[in-house]
Amino acid sequence: MNNIVFFWAFVVALGGFLFGFDTAVISGAEQHIQQYWQLTEVQHGFTVSIALIGTVFGALGGSLPSDKLGRRNTLLLVALIYLVSAVGTAMSTNWYFFLICRFVGGLGVGASSVTAPVYISEVSPAAYRGRMVALFQFNVVFGILISYLSNYFIGGYGGENAWRLMLGIQAIPAALFLVLLRWVPESPRWLLLHRKNEAAAINTLKIISPDGYQDDITTIRQSQQSVAGVPAERLFSGKYRTPVMLAVLFAVFNQVSGINAIIYYAPRIFEMSGMGTGSSLLSTVGLGIVNFVFTLTAIRFIDRIGRRQLMLIGTGGLIATLGLVAISFYMHTGGMAVISYLLVYMAFFAFSQGAVIWVFISEIFPNQVRAKGQTLGSFTHWIMAALIAFTFPYLASHIGGGHIFLFFCLMMVLQLLFVWRWMPETKGQTLEEIETTMMVH
Repeated sequence: MNNIVFFWAFVVALGGFLFGFDTAVISGAEQHIQQYWQLTEVQHGFTVSIALIGTVFGALGGSLPSDKLGRRNTLLLVALIYLVSAVGTAMSTNWYFFLICRFVGGLGVGASSVTAPVYISEVSPAAYRGRMVALFQFNVVFGILISYLSNYFIGGYGGENAWRLMLGIQAIPAALFLVLLRWVPESPRWLLLHRKNEAAAINTLKIISPDGYQDDITTIRQSQQSVAGVPAERLFSGKYRTPVMLAVLFAVFNQVSGINAIIYYAPRIFEMSGMGTGSSLLSTVGLGIVNFVFTLTAIRFIDRIGRRQLMLIGTGGLIATLGLVAISFYMHTGGMAVISYLLVYMAFFAFSQGAVIWVFISEIFPNQVRAKGQTLGSFTHWIMAALIAFTFPYLASHIGGGHIFLFFCLMMVLQLLFVWRWMPETKGQTLEEIETTMMVH
């Protein structure tokens, strides 16, 4: 693998680190924040989910700057948003200002979940694209792990204002991301399709594939010629119905697995099962470590055995573990059982859905609508995540953990049917080859 291209992908994937950190850091701070502003259940659910609401809008609008300004410039904007959000939330003394800063941070998460996977997919050689795009998810879970560790240590030594440091420390990686992006070039496919800048595109493609760049130019040109004379392709047209269906269903199933409810509310879930506060924070760190290790494992296999096979293996494990968690809540068997099952759950999730989602959605759309397609998948993902994060505190206190985890289990049964019946394999194919199998003519 080309070390320079790997460096570009790794830097862009730092957007995933900030994505993961921003997503999970609230789990350690949410109960302190509720006490600080004396929030009701509804206000608290809104406070936790406001970043996800921002993420929905960031994802919905993510294709606009990505297509108009370029992938790289959009990521520079995202880095700046992360930096402003981290500083603003840490300094907030007014609840409404805090909500605004978390919302702005969510815009950055949504935009990065669209732009970073698209960029990496567009600069990656076909044989390595799965593991390179999976770097984004690797950094997401690394960000989650670091936020859990950070919350654990800051929670132990930070005093009554620990939540401010938990949220504000994100400014450090945000500033690093902003600096490192200066060494990342623009996507060659964007340069060709949106700026007609063939010279700059060829210079980048020569670095990516010194022996095969001329073939890449030819296939991109053919893709461009196939839509010549069409000023703006509509995503919701008949010929794109297959990738649209796949992206929407994949994103919905990702969230009804319960993953974001667990990431956002892990300490609360563990306390619901009978554990103390300190043990709950430490157990949350365990979830982050398992997530990290098995995402790393999935990266090693995603280009060998394929996306579909990972999903089949993982979904079976999710069904079993979610069912066992539900039974534990119904039978009141104690916190250690719930922790054990959720650790295994996290391993199966990281090995399948977690590693595959951003790779698969970034691959299945043709060049001319890829950013729009990634936007659709990301928007669906985040609107479902916001809905679950907003309703979880209320549902947990009114219907209990058993019913919630039984619902997640049943949704994974439906996911297994979806993967077995409709999900295609995309490993080892160029983006243009995948395009020919996805298009309805």
